[in-house]
Formats: sequence, structure tokens, C-alpha cells
Amino acid sequence: MFALSPADGRPGVPGRRVAVTGLGVVSPCGIGRDAFWQGLLGPAPVGPRRVVDFDATALYGPKELRRVDRFTQFAAVAAAEALDDAGGLQAVSVDPDRAGVVVGTGVGGLETVEEQLRVLLDRGARRVSPFLVPMMMGNRAAADLSMRYGMRGPCESIVTACAAGTHSVSAGARLVATGRCDVVLAGSSEAAMTALGEAGFSNMTALSTSGVSRPFDRRRDGFVMSEGGAVLVLEEMDRALSRGAHVYAEILGAASTADAHHITAPAPGGSGAVACMELAIADAALFPGDVTHINAHGTSTPANDLAESQAIQKVFGFPGPAVTSIKGVTGHSLGGAGSLEAVALALTIAHGVIPPTAGLEELDPEIRLDVVTGSPRPWQPGPALSNSFGFGGHNGTIVMAPAA
Repeated sequence: MFALSPADGRPGVPGRRVAVTGLGVVSPCGIGRDAFWQGLLGPAPVGPRRVVDFDATALYGPKELRRVDRFTQFAAVAAAEALDDAGGLQAVSVDPDRAGVVVGTGVGGLETVEEQLRVLLDRGARRVSPFLVPMMMGNRAAADLSMRYGMRGPCESIVTACAAGTHSVSAGARLVATGRCDVVLAGSSEAAMTALGEAGFSNMTALSTSGVSRPFDRRRDGFVMSEGGAVLVLEEMDRALSRGAHVYAEILGAASTADAHHITAPAPGGSGAVACMELAIADAALFPGDVTHINAHGTSTPANDLAESQAIQKVFGFPGPAVTSIKGVTGHSLGGAGSLEAVALALTIAHGVIPPTAGLEELDPEIRLDVVTGSPRPWQPGPALSNSFGFGGHNGTIVMAPAA
């Protein structure tokens, strides 16, 4: 469990256990945790990785919906499913002052910014929406959930690029582990597939020119941009068990480090990722040999996949734990990715099956990992990691395991 280290340097004492009791998902391969899981087990989709047939009208109503950016809508729908999965707000029976929200994002309401910039240029400043700022701000999703469910504990947003989701789940888990909160809604959301967003990533040569996401493949040529969001309900374990909640997994520990190297490129050899994984494993009071599976960041970019694979090999040796990347199916949803992958890991533990790395046909000979390919792999659930690495050198790792 989380180690809480006193300021005077004495050995840390175990924190409270953190249970995952609810999952909610909005993703290109399925809306809802069951559709999402089936999508992860299937082939990679063809074409843009947009969320289709999405409708948040039931939560906001048609008039209010026009004043809520798409990234916030994703988070709201995911949170509603997660709470329902956990038994509903009444079953969770939370003290509002001990209930928190941590929902991250990479860029926030980019769709709103783009739309209102067009209004400014075409129609003038007086026609810009008075709702621009509350729609675009990165903390809007967290604020909406706090107000919707009356949660008066910490309400925070983490903006660490593609590591935002992992950092948000980690921060939420630590609020429970330290005793500040009994329940936390933790996750992230992103809806940056606008003309401006896609042009920016394309012009920096980050996107795949083939339009295919191939994590760890010899022919990988960049990531396929996507969108989506996910929210997890995190509870103190004894409290969850006492109310008869279904526990998908336990969060044992987490870590965050910085490369301090380059605004977009990973540190050579994945040194920051090495430190992050080692710290997370130590935080969980485990050893590298205890880890049996890694849900990798695996974006399908040449530099990042190689650096992550080098980091994994340094920490675990060869062949090491079974590795997969779900981005062959989901694409890369930027700040939404880490929470989607946290949900994927919780479901992997619950089902005892590791989804394959879709799109991977020929493993890069420089990548010496046990990558799951072809078909789902049966797995005896044990301690597992979820990695996220973001522009700016942000690294995040979560450790999950079956609830003992």
C-alpha cells in the first residue's frame, strides 16, 4: 500500500488501502466500460479515432449543453457511469467534506477556443460568448463533477500533457491513502481533435503519416490522435468492503518524476521513466520481480516507444513482465490517455486477460520486451503497472493489484 514518509526521514508507515469500486469510460472504441473492454480485445479500427454516437443531453439538457465544452461532457458521462457502477451516490454514502474530485486534461476546451476565435475574427469582439472562459478552462470538468455531486473536499485539475490522467488517478488515490478523503472521483478527459489541434501535432511531425497506430512496431511512424475520457471511483478499502462494493483492483502505489531534458523528446535511455517505475514499485512496497504486467504508454512514436522499452528493460531485465499498449485500438487521447489506461488495467485485473497490442505486426528488433500481440493473453492477475509520459518530461506510473 502507499508509503507515507514522515518529514523527518523516518521510514514511512503504510497508508490506508485504496479500492477501485467504479469505472466509467468514453472512448473511440466504446462508450461504457463493457463496450470499451470488448473494443480493446478486438482489431484496431480504421480511420479517425473519434468518439461517435456521443450524447450528454441527459446530464445537461439541450440548452446548457451548448455552454459545456466536449471535454467536460466526456468527463461528466464517464463519472456518471463510474458512480452508478459503484452503487450510486447514495450507496457510496459519502460525507461531502470528505469526498474529492481530481480530473486532469492536456489542453482543456480547445474546441471552444477555436470556435470563439472564429467568432472574434468574423464577427468582432462583442459577439464572443460570455461563456468562453468557463467553457475553455482546464478545471471545468473537475468543477462540474464537484458541483453535480456536492463533493466539497479537494477539487483539483492536473495539466501534465499526456501524463495528466495517470497523475490525476495517482493524486486521487493518495488523497484516500492519506486519510484526507474517503471517496474520490479521479480521471481525465480530452477533446482536442479540432482543425487547430490536429494541425499543430501534424506540423510538429508527431502524428502518423500512415494513419496507423503501431506501438513498438518496426514501421511505427507516429501516434494517431484521438479523444475520450475516463473516471474511476476510489474508496478506502475497509469502507468499500463494509458496504459490499465490488472491488475491481487495489491501487498499491504511484510515482511522478520529470526528465528535465526536453519539451517534447524523452530523456535518452528513458532515465526519467526508469526512476518513475522504480519509485512507484517502492511506494507499493514491492520489488521489480513482483510485477507481472505493464500497460505501457506505447504511443507508436519512434523515440518514445524506444525510450520506454529501454526503461522497462533496465528495471525488469529480459523478458520482464508481459507488456501491452492499448493505443493501437484507442489511438492517443493525450491528457485522456492515462485514465483510460487505468480503467483498462483495472479491467485486465478483473478479467484475468491482457488485451493484445493491436497494430503491432513486426516487433522492432531494438525493443526487447515480452509484448502481447495477436490475441488476448490469459493472465494470472498480480501486481501491474500503468505508465504515462508527457510533453514537458512528465512521467507517471500507477501500481495496481487484485484486492487481497
